[in-house]
Order: sequence, then C-alpha cells, then structure tokens
Amino acid sequence: MMRHLDKNRAPIRPFRIDIPQSQINDLRERINHTRWPDELPGGGGGSGWGYGAPLGYVKPLAEYWRDRYDWRKYEERLNEFAQFTTTIDGANVHFLHVRSPEPGAMPLLLSHGWPGSIVEFIHLIEPLTNPRAHGGKPGDAFHVVVPSIPGFGFSGPTREGGWDVQRVARAFATLMSRLGYERFGAHGGDFGAMVSRELGLQVPERIFGVHVLQLFSFPSGDPAEMVDLSQDEQRRLTKLARWRSEQSAYAMVQSTRPQTIAYSLHDSPVGQLAWIVDFFAAHGHHVDQVDRDLLLTNVMLYWLTGTAGSSARLYLENARGGAWETPRPSATPTGVAVFAHDFESIRRFAGRDNPRIVQWSEFERGGHFAALEQPELLIGDVRGFFRRFR
Repeated sequence: MMRHLDKNRAPIRPFRIDIPQSQINDLRERINHTRWPDELPGGGGGSGWGYGAPLGYVKPLAEYWRDRYDWRKYEERLNEFAQFTTTIDGANVHFLHVRSPEPGAMPLLLSHGWPGSIVEFIHLIEPLTNPRAHGGKPGDAFHVVVPSIPGFGFSGPTREGGWDVQRVARAFATLMSRLGYERFGAHGGDFGAMVSRELGLQVPERIFGVHVLQLFSFPSGDPAEMVDLSQDEQRRLTKLARWRSEQSAYAMVQSTRPQTIAYSLHDSPVGQLAWIVDFFAAHGHHVDQVDRDLLLTNVMLYWLTGTAGSSARLYLENARGGAWETPRPSATPTGVAVFAHDFESIRRFAGRDNPRIVQWSEFERGGHFAALEQPELLIGDVRGFFRRFR
C-alpha cells in the first residue's frame, strides 16, 4: 500500500510545539486590558445570543482563559502525536502522522475546517490508529495523517493568494504521496469535507472512499425537489434559512473583507475568542457541548500562530474560485454522517451531485463539530464505512 510517489519531494522535518512563555504572558495581559463592549439587557434575545456572542458568556470564558486554562497541558498533549512540516506548492504544511501498530492498517487523511484545527481530532486519533487498545477490532486500524490547512495554525500564515479548497486538496494529495501512501481514505468536516470530496474528484484512482460530515446539499430551485418534504427535511431547511438570515455574517465578511476583520482578530484575543465561539454556538445544540478547554485550545492555535487573517482568506479564495457554485458530480464512494443539530446535508438533495453515496447515517445527538461532541459515534461510523474497502 505504501510507495513513494512524489519524486521531487521536499524534506519532511520533525516538528514540536514549543510556545515561548512571553506569548502566554502577552495573552494574559491583553485579556487584562480588554475594552468590554456594552450590551442590551438579556443579550438582545431570549437565548441571550440574539445579537451575537453575549457578554455574560464571553467575559467569564475569557477570565477562565486568562486565569485557569493551562496551555502547557494541551501543548504536551498535542506533542504526544508525531508532528512534521514540509513545503508543498510554496507553503509550509504542518501535519500529524500517527502510524498504527497493526500491519494491515489503512491510510486515512483527516481534514479540519474553519474555525477548526487539528484539535478537532484529538479524541479520534488513538482509537483509529490502535482500535485493539480501545475496545475495537484490529482490522479497523488506520495510519492517520492530520494536516493543518495552509493558512491555519502551524501551516500558516500563507504568503500568496489562491489557496482555495482545490489547491488544498492538491497539496494534501502530494503530502500523502510524500509519505508513501499510494491509496488512502479521506474524512473531513466543514471545509475538510469539501477538501475530502475534492480529493475524490482530483485523484479518484487513489481514494478508497470519502467520509464526510457535510455534503452542503441544498435545494437547486427546482420545485419538484420540494414535494413531500419530511419533517426532518423541513427542520433542516428551517435551520438553513435561519443561518442565512441571522448567522452567516462571518461567512460574508470572510468571503469579501478578510483583511479588514483580521486587524481586530489578530490584535484582540477576546475578539478572536468571541468570533470563534459564536460560530460554535450557531452550529451545534449548545456551545457547551464542546469541552471548554478543547475549545480554548482550538482558539489558541489561531491566536498563537497569528492566522486569523490567513485562515479567513480561505472563504474569499473559495468565492473567487467558484467553490460555492454547483459542485461537479463525484463518482467516488461516499459516506455521510449527519448529526442532529447540523443542517448542511439533506439526503434528497445530496444524491444530485453524489450518485455513489453508499452509507448515510443519522444520529440523534451532536452537531457540526461531531469529532469533539460525539467522538464515539463518529469513530464507529468511520470504521463501518471503510470496512467495505479493506
């Protein structure tokens, strides 16, 4: 299964996270000197989130971040995984590469989205690579590769434009070649789902199958598609409409003016925190479904690497590159895990551009960040999907 395909490969360099204490001290001082905004009583809505991330949530979380959150604990946790960097298409690409002890393990690429990071997969890596030690079957083992998208975290910031999901997919295919993986599976959520699907379009001969959390399948405008909608389909469409009318400001800003918002996010840790927390709250059952320390660790990867702006540029590059237009049909075997409080995958629309959906799973719990919210359910679904290709 392993073969070195990239004849012009750049060196792969070992990497270890080692943030200077001066950066941690600076973070705390910046939180100390935050100019807190005013707020309407009750946050402007019955839930308190009617005008965005409420002061009553953000301020205590920022104080916890400053006084009690232990970055070194999570720095050490992430450093337990083998990490590397390499140069691909002019960009520094950071990645985790964790090989399974099982000799017949399948290579699996895990791709995150925005505002996610490698932290999304912290609960998945060990059960996927060593199922024998986690109550699973050795035959379900994977060699796991988890890259940071160029422009995100330790793969950023990028130094030139044009890094849309198509270019990211090409870079990840090159990475897998560089690691000697001739064929592999791909899983992702959010932008990572788009990158995974794109790999199935670009190098279908190398992809066993694509497993995603979202297919971003929405009505095409054909009235015939809207006949006899189920209650669940109506619920998801209602959530989609609400997202478009009330919760999509981040996408519009980052698709049009990423540089402008970068000044605020890059300069203010509380600004970066609120920007990310609001997304988590809008895309799940409740923001507290994600472990508080892991949420802050995810925010830290944006803050410590100064990648608020370069990660936001992915939205604009996708808009310019046509990623939001009608997708090209994919013949790659596809599995979809649909979690209860997400809305981007609706079965009747998904088959339009994905005729080879071979597994469609729906769960009564979890949301957009299923790897953090419901890791056991997701691990089971990933294992089940890829068994058919072993």
